[in-house]
Formats: sequence, C-alpha cells, structure tokens
Amino acid sequence: MVEQNTNLLLEVALDLANSLNNENRFDRLLTSIRKAIRCDAVVLLGLHQQVLTPLAIQGLSPDTIGRRFLLSEHPRLQQLCQSSGPHRFAADSDLPDPYDGLLLSRSGDLPVHSCMGLPLYSDDQIIGLLTIDSLEPNAFDHISDKTLELMAALSAATLKSAFEMTKLALSAQHARQLVEELTQEALLRDGGELIGQSPAMQALRKDIQLVASSDFTVLVQGETGVGKELVARTLHQLSPRKTAPLVHLNCASLPESLAEAELFGHARGAFTGAEKERPGKFLLADGGSIFLDEVGELPLSIQAKLLRVLQSGEIQPVGKDEVQKVNVRIIAATNRDLQQEVELGRFRADLYHRLAVYPLTVSPLRDRQQDVLLLAGYFLEQISRKLGIRQLKLAADAADALLSYNWPGNVRELEHVLSRAALKAAGQNGRAGIVSISAALLELSQTNLPRLPIVMSAERELETNLKTATDNFQRTLILQTLERTHGNWAEAARCLQQDRANLTRLAKRLGISVQKQILY
Repeated sequence: MVEQNTNLLLEVALDLANSLNNENRFDRLLTSIRKAIRCDAVVLLGLHQQVLTPLAIQGLSPDTIGRRFLLSEHPRLQQLCQSSGPHRFAADSDLPDPYDGLLLSRSGDLPVHSCMGLPLYSDDQIIGLLTIDSLEPNAFDHISDKTLELMAALSAATLKSAFEMTKLALSAQHARQLVEELTQEALLRDGGELIGQSPAMQALRKDIQLVASSDFTVLVQGETGVGKELVARTLHQLSPRKTAPLVHLNCASLPESLAEAELFGHARGAFTGAEKERPGKFLLADGGSIFLDEVGELPLSIQAKLLRVLQSGEIQPVGKDEVQKVNVRIIAATNRDLQQEVELGRFRADLYHRLAVYPLTVSPLRDRQQDVLLLAGYFLEQISRKLGIRQLKLAADAADALLSYNWPGNVRELEHVLSRAALKAAGQNGRAGIVSISAALLELSQTNLPRLPIVMSAERELETNLKTATDNFQRTLILQTLERTHGNWAEAARCLQQDRANLTRLAKRLGISVQKQILY
C-alpha cells in the first residue's frame, strides 16, 4: 500500500513538473491517477460561479468535455464542493450521478458503483474538483485519506498553475493587442521580400543594408504602389530593433482633430469621446520603429509637434501636463516631392530636413521592366496557394503583355492584375491541374473602354505649372483608374488600395471630378 501511494504521488509530482501546456498537463495528471488507482473514469473540473466545467476527461464519452454542470442541478457535485476534504459516496447512494450513461465501458444506466471526489482548494478557495469512478463497488475503500489529501493538494497545484499561466498569457495577449493590429499590417503587407535584379533594386538593397544598422531617420520616397511599406518592413527587420514593435500609421487617414491623440496618446476626458486613457502610436512603438506612411499629408499643426519628437524624443499626450521620453526610430514614406511641398509652404522645411537624414527612393516599375516577370512569378506562387491551384503559369502572350505595359499602378497593380486573371483562369479551367493565364485574361488594354467626361476645373488647369511631378502622376493614375472602373469611386479606391474618402479628397485637391450623364 505504501509503495502504491508513493508511486501515485511521484506520478502526479512528475506531471506537475514536466507538463508543457494546460492540455498536456491535465492529461498527464489524469493518466498518473489512473495508473495508481484502478478506475473506469476520472474527470478534472474547474469551478466558476457555481458552474463546473470539464477540463480533462478519461473514460467518459467525448461529448462530456462540452457539458457544463450547474451545482444546483447535480447534488453529488454540490456535496463535493461543500466538502473540506476527499469524499467517498456509498456504493448504493441514491444521489443521481452526473455521468450516468456517459461511461465508455458501459452503456445505459450506472449500476451500483464506487464514486469519490477530491475538492481542489487554493488559498482556502475551491477552484475545482477531481472525480473518480469505478464500476466495482467499494473499489476505493483501501486508499487512505492522507494519500487522497496529498493527491488533491498536488492536483490543486496543477490546476492553480494552469490558471495562473492562462492569466499571464491573457495579460500578455492584452498587452500585445495594443500593437498587434498595428504591426501585423506593416510586417506582412506587400509580400515578404524585395524582389528584383534591376540595377535600381540592387542599389536600393545596398542602401537598405547600409542604413538599417543605424538609428538614422529614413525617408522612403516613391510613387503609389512601388512598395514603400515593404522597404520600411525590411529596414526594421534588418535593424537591431527587429524584436521590438514596428507600428504602422497612415497619416492620410488621420482627421486633423484626432491626429495629435493618435500620435501621442491622450488622457481620460481630454476631449469628447475620450472615455479612458489611451497610449499613442509613439508610446506603443517605444524601443522599436514607427512607420509614418504618407507623411506628406500631415497638417502643418501636427508637423510642428512631430518635429519635437524628432528633436528631443519627447511626447506630450493630449490632456496631460507631463512629458514622456520615447526611444523610437522613425521611418517615413511619401509619394510627394517634399522639397517642392516645402517651397509651396505645405510642409515645414525643418521637419523635412529632420526626416530626410537618409532618403531612399523606390523606382517605379516602368523604370525596372526586367523585374516584372520576377515579381509576376513571386505573386503567382502566392496566388496559387491562396486559390488552391496546383500550378499557375503565364502563357507566352501574357508574359509579353506584362513586359509591354507601362504599370501606372506599379507593383500593387501588377499583383491585382494577376490575382484577377488567376481567378478567371481557375474559373474556366478548374484548379486541379496546370492553370495558364493568357494575355486576354490580364485585360491590360484600355483602348476599348468607354470614356467618362472626367474634367478638371479651369482654376486647377491654371495651377498646373505649380504642381509637382508627383501630383501630376497621382492625377494621371486616378484618371486612368476611374476610366477603367467606369467612374466607380469605390472600385477605384479598391484598385488603388486607398480609403474611398481619402481618394475623393485627394481627387478634389487635384481638381478631378466625374460627371455622369443620363442617355435617352
């Protein structure tokens, strides 16, 4: 008897020490108990607000794990929860058994059998139960109360440890939630690596390698859709800050009234709707990097406050008097010519010089045509996995069409064109074999599309010579996209991967409008 009890305690202790996760820990606990005590079923239950939830079962039907036992409906379980120590029920007890009909080793009602339970306590509070059942009457009479008490203590420690680990995991998850949605997009968006062998891409890689190891502020310049976010992601991953957060913020999507709070945080009650204190993006990125996309869209009032962060590393949340220090590397991106914006008075010169410590320029796809097919191969492999296509390839005429196209939407447009074409090809040919994309499916020729009367105001036409080359490109790209989508702003915004409201505001600034006519 002593040897059996010693083995029992050793098994449970080893379970507590060696288990890796809750499921594993609970299963080992029950296995150890069944090895030491001959029984037909053993169940570990957690108690919360008068409801017992099975956490692990052995010897009962699988659906037991999904059941919830209200103490008020199960007098046996209620009696166990009211016990201060191990409790054995009489073999002929008339109290209904909660596991009646659930034993794997027997179908139908339970006959006279052995049943006992161990209430599990932590800090004088009951946290669960361990129930043990045997079809053999009086099967547990020979086990001493002392042994069962020690078993209960070790089981309670196992359960308490699992609960604490769960709390810690939830706490860590809650903390990560503040940055998770901000970092996820920046880390995964626009692919996983810089693809291309053109001289422009080789030079860009060298520059990234050079500046990544420093803490210099980097300004990434380039047209819409060239992959500026991917450059920022690569910079962060190659930097000493790679294990810290990379927080992404689209400056164009910030209303001026809320931009300061988004960047620097706010106190509770700082403004209408500020029901609780909230950290800003700079505080979330502390120790890591922040990617300020479309930084050229920031209002002048916010630019001055951003300059303070660059100069001193200090932020002041809205509604707070104290100043907080942050250690954040800034990576900014823009599709505007910020030097021209400075000359036009739309961007602060001092902020521009602080941001452009190390400028990087991402060339448009039309200037690196030799990279088109490399990028196409990369995207086709991704698309085939997403769509469940065994093999996806380009027909010869499709490759020629890709190489001859001007790509006003750059890499982003290439990805979208291939995605649409692959979906159409799979619809025509199925997904089990080799799916070939033809030039016709790419739909790159726009010559046959009806043109809508898209006009620019006379005032805007007079200002054309004052606009930057970037503005001219944006205007051309938006016009082409609106033509391709028959003037549908929502579809055009999706093609350009822009928020619809932001796109219409930008179009209005560029003097673009769509006039739809009713024909009879």
